[in-house]
Amino acid sequence: MATLHRTIVRPVVTEKTSASYQDRGEYVFEVASDASKPAIRQAIERLFGVKVTGVWTMNTRGKPRKNMGKTAGLRPSWKKAIVTLKEGDKIGIFEG
Repeated sequence: MATLHRTIVRPVVTEKTSASYQDRGEYVFEVASDASKPAIRQAIERLFGVKVTGVWTMNTRGKPRKNMGKTAGLRPSWKKAIVTLKEGDKIGIFEG
């Protein structure tokens, strides 16, 4: 189970992602940067007990961050996965 929780870091719940899962049934997760699509599919199916029909991944670059000191920083880059489920399946953490 430890590898499943390392693959899926956290769900991404924003206004844009909540609109996408309400309209199209797409769920967004932050995943490990070295996670493959089959590993993401397997982790989602095992953790939430649903059937995954599609996985899209993208690497998001870190945005510049303003510091109060002399130097500006950079937020870390991360990998995002957009997952679609079989018709009728839902993930409860996004519904509440």
